[in-house]
Order: sequence, then structure tokens, then C-alpha cells
Amino acid sequence: MLLKTKTAALAALLWCALPLAIKAQNITQTLKGVVLDKTVKTPLIGATVAVIPQKGTTETAIGAATDADGRFRIQGVPIGQYTVVVRYLGYKDLTIPNINVNAGKETDLTLEAEESVLMGKEVVIKATVDKRKPLNELAAVSARTFSVEETQKFAAAVNDPARMAASFAGVVARDDGNNTIIIRGNNPNGMIWRMEGVDIPNPNHFAVPGSSGGGISIISAQLLTNSDFLTGAFPAEYGNALSGVFDLKLRKGNADKYEYTVQAGFLGIDVAAEGPMRIGKETGSFLVNYRYSTLSLIGKLGVNIGDAPTNFQDLSFNFWMPAGKVGSFTLFGMGGLSDQKSNGVADSLAWEDEPGDRYSWQFKANTGVTGLTHSKAWDKTFLRSVVAVSGVRQTYAENEYTDDYTRQENSNLAFGDGKVTISSVLNHKFNSRHLLRAGAYANFLTYDMSQREWDDELERPVQQIADNGNTQSVNTFAQWQFRASEKLTISTGLHGNFFLLNQRYAIENRTSVKYAFTDRNSLSFGFGQHAQSQPLGVYFVDIDGVKPNSDLDLTRALHYVLSYDQNLPGNLHVKLETYYQDLYDVPVTTTPSSFSMLNNEWGYVFEKLENTGKGRNYGVELTFEKFLTRGLYFMLSNSLYESEYQGSDGIWRDTRFNGQYANSFVAGKEWNWKRNRTFGVNMRVMHLGGLRASPIDLEASREAGETVRDESRAFEDQMPTYFRLDAGVRLKRNRANSTHTVSLDLQNATNRANVYGQHYNPDDDKIEYSYQAPLIPVLSYKVEF
Repeated sequence: MLLKTKTAALAALLWCALPLAIKAQNITQTLKGVVLDKTVKTPLIGATVAVIPQKGTTETAIGAATDADGRFRIQGVPIGQYTVVVRYLGYKDLTIPNINVNAGKETDLTLEAEESVLMGKEVVIKATVDKRKPLNELAAVSARTFSVEETQKFAAAVNDPARMAASFAGVVARDDGNNTIIIRGNNPNGMIWRMEGVDIPNPNHFAVPGSSGGGISIISAQLLTNSDFLTGAFPAEYGNALSGVFDLKLRKGNADKYEYTVQAGFLGIDVAAEGPMRIGKETGSFLVNYRYSTLSLIGKLGVNIGDAPTNFQDLSFNFWMPAGKVGSFTLFGMGGLSDQKSNGVADSLAWEDEPGDRYSWQFKANTGVTGLTHSKAWDKTFLRSVVAVSGVRQTYAENEYTDDYTRQENSNLAFGDGKVTISSVLNHKFNSRHLLRAGAYANFLTYDMSQREWDDELERPVQQIADNGNTQSVNTFAQWQFRASEKLTISTGLHGNFFLLNQRYAIENRTSVKYAFTDRNSLSFGFGQHAQSQPLGVYFVDIDGVKPNSDLDLTRALHYVLSYDQNLPGNLHVKLETYYQDLYDVPVTTTPSSFSMLNNEWGYVFEKLENTGKGRNYGVELTFEKFLTRGLYFMLSNSLYESEYQGSDGIWRDTRFNGQYANSFVAGKEWNWKRNRTFGVNMRVMHLGGLRASPIDLEASREAGETVRDESRAFEDQMPTYFRLDAGVRLKRNRANSTHTVSLDLQNATNRANVYGQHYNPDDDKIEYSYQAPLIPVLSYKVEF
């Protein structure tokens, strides 16, 4: 009887304790951050921060106030998705949706609030979700922010910003094998990359000379925070670009505890570490990521990615070092090594089945940049200075076995560029209506270039480029923003682009006007003059002992953009933009021909050039999207456009990149599955007009035994329509102090054979298509702890 009583009592005790045990199993994490003035980066003391759970959950809202440094810290936040709302007297309410709190890492936010024009009065402005706004408050048109979450969620984006951006309106992926993107029909080389406020070399593995893309990004998504992507009429601080800007921002490591991330998959192994770092009396932080990859594993699964072994590795880092009253410093950098190699076979029988087996080639591309920043905020002024050192080394060598098995050198290229950049940018807010941003960038360039190619007529290699030395470029800008009211904002400025190699320069006006009818819809107009120097090797082409291109001017463009923005209930957003771009002073050949640098994607052309060419791009873009709400998001992007050019023969033609239309649809849904688990599916559909090529001259190709194109009919042939479906699934599980994510992405899930181009096959005596990548699976497992 006593035993039964004890057993019953124990059962009752366990039953009563069960709710407490279940509650104890709730996994929580810390949400912290800092609240700053958006313009001058000063801390907002006493701002209230509310953390609001998504509708449909049982969690309750919690909050905190910022301290003397503008910081807040909220412990015990249950894992899940939240909306963070910041309120501060005299400032507009700031609402940040879809903040993920995971068990593996603390959530650390930098929240920048915008001062109200009606400063000094107690203004209550309804908090609205406004993810449409870029981080750069001076960008009124053709700009949007993107998050690391998007690079991870978008199907087949594989944590790559450029692959993600191919889903945006006006942006087209060049091909499946790399992340090169075409913006509004422009040459991909018209885009620049920027990191921490300074221009950087092309930050992609397997980047060829004179290009803006490559196989995959060197910069790990582990280091990125929300960043901006601009596609036209950009503000005065951006220079030496014609089509677009990737303005990348790096996040700080956790300054309170050590955290780690390990990711392994078909693209290699990623390892990241971050944590506090003592600097004298101050506590800073470090963040380091290393990745090693070989694509041979995908090849072993039967996916045709070529016969050449493909390897790459990279290192990225960001060290934050506060220095009290002096301000703060950061030391950042990234570096990547990539190589491919293929060995030919001295066997004529093998050549019959695989003509490429008679060729041996090796390609290497190494890129690096490191920089030191200093930031100092006063009451209404913020100064940021950067010193950065960068370098690029690219080599390519190719030879082939002739019929008698001797080796013939076809190409031998070696290009090295170095750059030291010194920059300083000042933001000064006179009051809530007037903002001035001004700065300068000085670049000290070194170069060492060699290009040797086989000449069929001379039957020997010819040295086309052989030069080394140094030069300089300087960019200066000043931009003023006037907020006439809460509805009307005007920005205007000048940018000076000075290329000192040949003393060429451009003074460029940038102006925008934005009128907000309500807090949900606005109309904006932007105008910009833009100029860009040529790829450096173009200036050093040697023809018969003369460098005819050494005095080439900058290529210039005028951008006109009209934009309408509308936020709708339900976290929906519509954006309509129309644009016209007038390009002039484009390098073309000195003798009449269809050639234009607007169509030259990479490499350095062996031609005499002059700045008499023209171009024009115009179109309309529509974006309809739903920001992530209750686990659902989607984005529909539609573009209709024309891209045309005029060579030295005076004939207007389609450019290589004139696909005329581009449609994409991205969507995803997440479900909370069981306890502390999230299951998600993502998809992306791309439907694009084919790129263009000059028709193949069949008779001339037969006579030459290789592909010969009729350049008098340049780019008349359009490749068939491109269609690709990407799909992805993700399973995330939170455990105590760790988050585990398994994901599978399928690029080209239907295995559609999209056309890449055309060539002449001398063995079969016919013109054939070459095709883009087949279905590529990308499986990965990530743990954060």
C-alpha cells in the first residue's frame, strides 16, 4: 500500500512537472544590436526596441531600450521569426521584418533610423515595412537592398550575390557556368564591385581578364550583411561604372562570445569562426571564413562539368577594433585562388572522337584585397577613411598537337594588376532637411601585361601586348540632399573621374527627385552622367611597334529613369520603372566595321580603336513581390528592353546582349515541422530571350576548317529562348546551442538543353549548337554553434 502511494505521488509529481519540463525544453537565444542615426552613425540613446513574434505563434512581444552607446540586448528570445520595431523621438519608426533567431548563433543587428523632417515635434508615424528602400539613402531609383538570407534561400543561388541578382528585374544571367550578369542590355563589364566603401577587383573565382564575373563568388556569405545593388542613375559617390554597382557590406563578428560555422557539400568545405577580441581597454571582434573546393565530386555523380580538374579556395576576414574617443578601425580582406588544367593526347585516333583532346591548356586566376578603415562620428558628422591594397594575377597558356605531333603555341597570356586605394568620405547633416556627402578616392595602379597569340597568316605566335609600369586615377564627388518635406526629397551632386594614364577625365552630374504621395507610394526621377575607362590592357595593344589605343577616352553614358513604387497590404510591393540610356564615345575600329567595345565581354582586342561609337538601351521593368510573411515569399520580375549600338560603319544593330525580354519568378514556403524544425521549399523560373551572335559563313568556314562568322551581319542571329527551372529544399533543426541545416538545390531541375551558341563542325561539315549546363545538384550540410 505504501509502495502504491509513493508511486501515485511520484506520478502526480511528474505530471505536475511535465509542463515545466516542456517549457524548459524551449530553446532560446539572445537578440542584440545597436541603433544609429542613418546618416551620421551616432548612437540613439534611449530608443525603444520591440521584438514582435509572427502572427499565429504563442510567443509574446518583448522589448528593451538602448544604452549610452545605442546598444540593446534581449536574452531568452524563443527561436523563430520576428519583426523588430525601433521608435525614437524625432525619428521615423523603423520596422525590420523576418528577423531569424536561431539556436546556433546570437542575432546581432545594426539598425539605422532616419530623422523626421518635422524634428522637434512629437511626431507619430505609422511603422511600415519598407524593405524596398536601399541602404544608401541618396539612391532614389534603380536600387534595392538584398540580404544574406536571400542569397541562401533563392534556389540555386548557392550563397552568391550575383547569381541571386539574376532574379531581379532588368538583370539577365550570361550563362549557367558562371555568375556574369547583364544589366539592362549593357556589357557585363560596365558593372563595378565595391566592398566597405572602396572599389575592388572582380571578386570571383575563374575570372578572366577584362570581365566582371566568374565561376563563383570569392566572398563568403558568412561575412556579408545587408548590401545594395544598383542598376542605373546611381548617386554621385559611385564612379567608373556604366551599368551597375554591387555595394557589399561586411558584418562584424560577435563581440560577446565565440561562434562557429561548418558547411560541407558538393561545392567544398566552408569553415567560419568569430568572437571577441581584446584591444587595449576595448573589446572588438573577429570574423574569419575559409573555403576549399573541388568540383570533381559533382563530376563523379555523372554531371558533365568538363574534363578539366577544377579547384578553388578562398579566405575572407573582418576584424573590428573600437578605439574609444578616436573612433573605430576595421581590417578586412578576401583572397581567392582558382585553377583549371587539361592535358592533350598525342593520338590522332582520339582526336576523331574528341577534337578537344589535341589541346593542352592551363588557366589560373588569383585575386586578393585587404583594407584598413577608420570611422569617427561626431554630433552631426561622420568621417570614414580607407586604405586598401588589391591585386590580380591571371594566366592562360594553350598549345595543340599538330598532325605530326609537334606542339604549337596558340595562346600565352599573363596579366597582373595591383592597386593601392586611399579614400575618405564625409557625411555632414546640417539639420533634418540638409545632408552633404563628399569624398575622394585616389588609386595608384601597377600593371604587368603580356599577350601572345597564334597568327594563322604568319604561321607563328605574335606578341600583341607586352608592357609594365604604373599610373593613377582619382575620383571625387559631392552630393547634397534636401528634404523639402516628408513628401519631397531632392538630391543633386557631381562626380569627377580622372584617368591619369592619358589625362582623360569626365565631370558627371547626378540628380534625383522623389515625391511620396503617402507612406506607401512614391514617384521618382533620376538622371545620371556616367563614364568608365577601358579595360587596362586595351591601352597597351601593340600593332607594328605602335600603341594606337594609348589615348582612348572614357566611354560615357546618360541615364534617365522614371520609377513608381507602391506598397500594398499583406506585405506586397509593386515597382514599375522605365529607363533610357544614351551611350557615346564608345571605342570602335578606325576603319569601317561592325566592331564595338560594347560587345566585347572579356580579353583585350587586337584592334586600332577610336571613340566614335554609340549605343542606346531602353526598356520597362515591373516587379511584383511579397516579402516573407508567415513563411511565404515570392517575386515576379518582368522586363522588356532593347539594346542597340552603332559601329564605325554607321549602321545601328542589336548588341550581343539584346535578348529583348526577361521574365523570372522566385517563390518559397516554410513550415514549422515538429518541434524546433523548419522545412522549406524554394523555386526559381527564368524565361529569357536568347542572346545574339553573328551568323556563321558556312563556305568560309569550310575553307578555313573552323568557325568563320559574317561580321557584316553582326548579331543578326538570336539564340533560342532560354528556360530554366531551379528548385531547392531545406530542413533546419535547432538544438540547444546549435542550428543544423541540410539543403539540396537543383540548378536546371528539368535538365533542359539551353543553347549557349553555335559553331562549325568540320568533321560533320555542319553548323551545330553548343549547350549550357545540364541538371546540377548542390547538396550541403551546415552546422552553426
